[in-house]
Amino acid sequence: MNLAANLVTNSMAIAPPVLLNLEQKTHLQNATHHIAPTWPLDQMIAVNPFWQMRHLPIEQVFNRLSSLNNIHCFMPRQYYADLYRQGHISQTALQLAAKDQRSELSINQLEACLQQTDELSHWHNIADLLDAQRDEHKMAWCDEIIQQISQFCAAHYQQSNPIYSGAKNTPHACLYQHWLEVSRHDKGLSIIMDEPKLHDYFYQLPNEAEALLAQALDELSIDGAMIEHYGHALLLDINGWASWVAYLRWQGHLYAKANDQMLQLLAIRMAWELVIWRYLKDEQKHNFAQLSNHWIREKNQLASVFKRHEQAQKPLWIWAQAAELSYQHQLNSQLLNAHKQIVTSPKLQAAFCIDVRSEVIRRALEAQSEHIQTLGFAGFFGLPIEYQPHNHGLSRPQLPGLLKPVIKVSQVTKTPQSHHQMNAKARWQAWTQAAPSAFSMVESMGWLYAFKMLKKSFFATKVEHPINRFTHANNWQLEKQQQPLTIKDKAELAQGILNAMGLTQFAPTVLLIGHGSHTTNNLHAAGLDCGACGGQTGEVNVRVLAQLLNDKDVRAELTHLGINITPDTHFVAALHNTTTDHIDYFEPQLNDEITAWLKAATTQAQRERIVNIAPQMASSNKASLDKFYRKLSLDWSQVRPEWGLANNAAFIVSPRSRTRNVNLQGRCFLHDYQWQNDSGFSVLELIMTAPMVVTNWINMQYNASTTDNHKYGCGNKLLHNAVAGHIGVFEGNGGDLRNGLSLQSLHDGQKWMHQPLRLSVYIAAPREPIEQITAKHDNVRALIDNQWLYLLRWSDDGIIERYYQGKWLPQNSQP
Repeated sequence: MNLAANLVTNSMAIAPPVLLNLEQKTHLQNATHHIAPTWPLDQMIAVNPFWQMRHLPIEQVFNRLSSLNNIHCFMPRQYYADLYRQGHISQTALQLAAKDQRSELSINQLEACLQQTDELSHWHNIADLLDAQRDEHKMAWCDEIIQQISQFCAAHYQQSNPIYSGAKNTPHACLYQHWLEVSRHDKGLSIIMDEPKLHDYFYQLPNEAEALLAQALDELSIDGAMIEHYGHALLLDINGWASWVAYLRWQGHLYAKANDQMLQLLAIRMAWELVIWRYLKDEQKHNFAQLSNHWIREKNQLASVFKRHEQAQKPLWIWAQAAELSYQHQLNSQLLNAHKQIVTSPKLQAAFCIDVRSEVIRRALEAQSEHIQTLGFAGFFGLPIEYQPHNHGLSRPQLPGLLKPVIKVSQVTKTPQSHHQMNAKARWQAWTQAAPSAFSMVESMGWLYAFKMLKKSFFATKVEHPINRFTHANNWQLEKQQQPLTIKDKAELAQGILNAMGLTQFAPTVLLIGHGSHTTNNLHAAGLDCGACGGQTGEVNVRVLAQLLNDKDVRAELTHLGINITPDTHFVAALHNTTTDHIDYFEPQLNDEITAWLKAATTQAQRERIVNIAPQMASSNKASLDKFYRKLSLDWSQVRPEWGLANNAAFIVSPRSRTRNVNLQGRCFLHDYQWQNDSGFSVLELIMTAPMVVTNWINMQYNASTTDNHKYGCGNKLLHNAVAGHIGVFEGNGGDLRNGLSLQSLHDGQKWMHQPLRLSVYIAAPREPIEQITAKHDNVRALIDNQWLYLLRWSDDGIIERYYQGKWLPQNSQP
C-alpha cells in the first residue's frame, strides 16, 4: 500500500466524519452571501460589488473589507488634497461633512490628516502568514493557491470542449469533489511549491465539502463570529471566481433552478489552508510552531484590527463626503436657477435611454430647435423580452439583470446565415477563447494573425457581433409561454410602456433611440452597450416597440385603453452609437429637416466630448472630427475608444422641462417623470425599485474599480485574455478571474476620468409617496438609510431636501 493510500486509511480511522453544527453553518452561509455576482463578458452589466452587503451601513462594510483583505475603498490622501487645492472640495462642504459625521476635527486637523500615512496591519490567512516567513526563492503560497484554484475553475466552468473530461465534469458536478479529484492526480503541486510530500496531504481531505469545512474549523480553532470573518476573508482572496459563482446562484434564483456552489468554493479555499497547516505540522515542526503562534495572535487581534481601521477611515470619510457635498451644492444651484422650458407642439419627439452618455446627445439635439422634445426612459424601453434568432436554439436577455424575461421575440423572416456557418464560427471561437489557448492559439496561428492584424490596421472595416446580424429585421413575432401575443396583450404592453414614459401627446415623428457602442478587439465591448438591455445594444427593443406602436390593430385597441395615437404619428426605431455619436434610424428615410437636426446634433456632441478624448482635435473642422471618431471605433489597437459612464454622479427623476437648460456635463442619468400624471405613484415606485437600483450598481462599479482596481477592477486591458470563452478575463495568463473595469476605462494615462462619488438621486415628487415606497421596499430603504446613495427631493417650489432614516433634512445650495 502506498503512502497516499496509507494517509487516507489512517485519516479515516483516526478522524471520523465531522459535520457542521447549526451555528457554524449560519456563519459560513453569511460569509458566502457577502459576494456580489459578476455577469459574463457577452452579457456584461455593471454591478455594485458591495450589493450583497447593502443591509449594512456603508462605513461598516468599508471597514470590514479594509480589515479583512486590505481593500481600498477610498482614493489616496493626495487625491483629496489635490481636489481641495483645485477648489473641487470647498471648505464649506468640509465643515458640513465633519458636522454630519459628528467629528470634532477642525479644518486644520483635517488638512493635516492628508499629510499622514497610516501603516495599518490587516487580517492574514494562514497562507499569508506562511509567505511572511517563506524563502524568497520559493513560490509564494498565496499566489500559487489563487493560481491553482483559478485555473481549475476556468477548466471546470468551460462550457464547451471541457479540459477535465469525465462524468463529474457536468454543469451540475460537485465543484469541491471535482477539485479534489483533480488535485489528487496533480503530482506537480509538490514540485511547483518545492515541498516534496505536499501532494500526499490532499488524500487526507474528506470527500464532502461540509466535512472539510467542519474539520478545518475544528483543527484551526475557528469559532463564533470569527467563522464568518474568516470565510469572508478566504472568499475575498478569490473574489473573481466567488463573484462568478455568485452569478450562477443569482441566475438560479431568477429562474427557480437552485445552483449555489459558494460553500463548495469556500471549502476548496479552506482546504488549502488545512493542507498547508497539516503539512507544516508533520513535516516542518519548527516552522509550524512559529506559524501556530502567529495564527493565535492573528485571531486574538482581529477585533482591534477592526477598531484601528475604523479610526483610520474616519477622516477619509469626511473628505469623501465633502467631495460629494461640493458636487451636490454645485448641482443644486444649477437646478434651482434653471429656466424651465416646456415644448408645447413638438415636431419631433426622441426617447433616449437614461444613460449618462445620452445627456450630451439629448442636449445637442434639443439645441437644434425649440420644436424638439426629448425624453429619458430605461433603455430596454419597458420590454421584458429575450431575443431568439429565427430557427436557432440560443437566446439572450434584452432587459436588466435584475429581471427575468417573460416574452420571447424573434424575426418572422428566416435569417440568411445557416446553422453550418453558425457552428463553424462557434467552433473557431471555442478554440480561440478556451482557457488554456490564450497564448497557444496565437503561437499556432501567428502568421495568419499577422496578416489579419495588418489588414485591420490599414483597411479597418466595421465588425459586427454574429448574433447582431440577425437583429436588423422589421417583422417581429412576440410569444409568451410559447403562445403568440394577442392584439389585446400587445396593446396592454404598449399602454404600460407609454404610461411609464409619460407619453400622452404625440409628435408626427417619434424616435425611439436605443444605444450601443462600436469598438473593435474589445473583450468588454458589452459593458459599453446598454446595461438595461442586458449588456446588448438596444436595437431589438426599439425595433420591437416601434412595430408595436405602429401596428394599426394595436392602436385601435389602445383607444379602448384611453390612449389615442393619430394616423399621422409614426414611431421610428433608431440607435445612438455612443462611440461616434451617430444616430442611425431604421427607416428608408426621414424628412430633410429631422435628418439635418440629427446630423447637427452629432457634430455638437462630438465636439463637446473631444476635449476628454483627443484634446488636440478640439479645433478640427466637422469632417475631420467625424472621420476621427469613425476611425476610433474601428481601430483594433485602441484601448480608450470612449469613456463609457465614467464620472457618473447623479440620477435626476423629473420632467425634462426642468433640466433642459442645464449643462449636466454627461454626469447625470435622466429619467422623465411627471408626478401629477402618476395616479397611485406606481410609476415612481417602479423607478425607485428598478432604475434607481441599476444606477446605484453602475455608480458603485465605477467607484470600486477606481479606488481598488486590483480587487474590483480588471487591470491592464493590454494583458487581457478571455477565460472559457465568455466568463471573464485573466490579466496575463493566470491569477484570479478579474472583474469590473479596466484601468484604461478610468484613467487617461495622466489623471482619473472618474471621480468616485456616491450617487445623488434627485426626485421631483411629493414627500409622502417617497416615504411610502421607501418603507415598503427593503432594498430601497437599505440603499438610503445605509448611505449607499443620497436621496434628494426636488420640490415644485424650488426646495431641495434629503431623505435619510425617515427624516427630511434641508440641503445647502452654496458651494
